[in-house]
Amino acid sequence: MPLDPAPLNSLGLPKPPSETRVVVAMSGGVDSSVVAAQLKEEGYDVVGVTLQLYDHGAALAKKGACCAGRDIHDARRVAEEMGFPHYVLDYENTFREAVIDEFADSYLGGATPVPCIRCNERVKFRDLLETAKDLDADCMATGHYIQRKMGPAGAELHAAADAARDQSYFLFSTTPEQLDYLRFPLGHLPSKDATRALAARYGLAVADKPDSQDICFVPNGDYAAVIEKLRPGSAEPGEIVHADGRVLGTHRGVIHYTIGQRRGLGIGGLSEPLYVVKLDVDARRVVVGPKEMLATRTIPVREINWLGDVPFTSRSEWPLAVKVRSTRPPRDAIIRPLSETTAEVELLTPEEGVSPGQACVFYAPDDSRIFGGGWIWRGY
Repeated sequence: MPLDPAPLNSLGLPKPPSETRVVVAMSGGVDSSVVAAQLKEEGYDVVGVTLQLYDHGAALAKKGACCAGRDIHDARRVAEEMGFPHYVLDYENTFREAVIDEFADSYLGGATPVPCIRCNERVKFRDLLETAKDLDADCMATGHYIQRKMGPAGAELHAAADAARDQSYFLFSTTPEQLDYLRFPLGHLPSKDATRALAARYGLAVADKPDSQDICFVPNGDYAAVIEKLRPGSAEPGEIVHADGRVLGTHRGVIHYTIGQRRGLGIGGLSEPLYVVKLDVDARRVVVGPKEMLATRTIPVREINWLGDVPFTSRSEWPLAVKVRSTRPPRDAIIRPLSETTAEVELLTPEEGVSPGQACVFYAPDDSRIFGGGWIWRGY
């Protein structure tokens, strides 16, 4: 008679926790610290890894950044408290080439990039994941608020139980192969308070540590200052022009503006509220117009990562819901594949402020599953 298969542990692997090595990506925050502590308490062979992603000279005293010097210290302290090894890996060159340079160039091109997605895609879930495999880990766990569930065709990506904490918009580019290896132990928790309660139960010093707010290499949210530092001379002045052709004023650089922006335009005294509707980088023009000009129904999307059970191009249309900004709820749409990695997305209700450089993430209309997504790539 064949032997019964070994029972699955809490990470879905067929062996005891003590024989299961897990690399935990530790940012120094409360989320990843709780993941590491919980897995260690359950008896897993935990290895903590923290990435040094950029020059810490200007960031040592800065709170709210994911990988500043203070955060490396906090991650190391959690590892010492819980009794598992911890390593710091210097990924500065990788991060600059894969994330920061594209971020600057995208802004200079009039787009509004989302560097956190590229960091997950190109650094954490690619290079760090390979490092985890080199360490003979059976899987890699992170503190992201998202769920991995097993479906009939394999591992599926699902939104977090707590909609207020859900990070699925930033993780749409996770591939099926990566999903096989990744684990997200916090995705089922009902709230961030539940995470902090676990941190307190484990006695972690980071239990009350504030959440990070900014992009880690953009202090105080000042994108333009970072871009000017990376690309000197990039903030050239130009005209602010109404969509009807009227010159309304001057600006101090296209990089200071984003599609949909209303405040801070410096063109007061007009009878109608105006919004940025287009960034003409070549002409150094910021084009403004009434709010209705922001409404978009058709969105071209490329670099699609598809997480469905059948090939993306096996259907002419996919009735799904999409998010075009991380802060907005999914809206009903029809996705029409043009190739395996490109599509036209038709929104059933027009959205305002759709911007090149943002992600368009695909959701099931009737449950929590994420079907992947792609990048919005053309101006309107």
